[in-house]
Amino acid sequence: MVKKEGQPVKQFSVFLQNRVGSLDSLLRLVRHSGEEVIGLSMQDAKDATIVRLIVTDPELVGQLFLEKGIPHTTCNMVVVALREACRGLEECLKILKDGETNVDFAYSMLSHPGDYTLLAFHLGDHFFGAEILRNAGVKVMYQGDLSR
Repeated sequence: MVKKEGQPVKQFSVFLQNRVGSLDSLLRLVRHSGEEVIGLSMQDAKDATIVRLIVTDPELVGQLFLEKGIPHTTCNMVVVALREACRGLEECLKILKDGETNVDFAYSMLSHPGDYTLLAFHLGDHFFGAEILRNAGVKVMYQGDLSR
């Protein structure tokens, strides 16, 4: 049985046209709602871009995207707080490999509370991955830890 410690961190994936100012417009929309982007990753192609966002209040931003007609999807992310970025990353990857949990993608976040580096993972099994990391002593963050 997997024990939940809090609400998982939600990530938005937004499809944008690869045009000057489209990312700026999206980020301004979030900012004008009173929320902040604390994680950002982009995967571009010639004509389009997939922007991945982690925000301070995913419910509010999700509602905003619906009201504005912005197509998006959401998924759960495992966010870890690392004191030593390189060593901590290697440790996390070893724990996940030993647990036979696949890392689909990962990126560093913009928000770094205290002396921690935050790293967001999308895993094959979110809840299992979070539990094995937590059980190994890694500081796993939840949405409430990131919300303001």
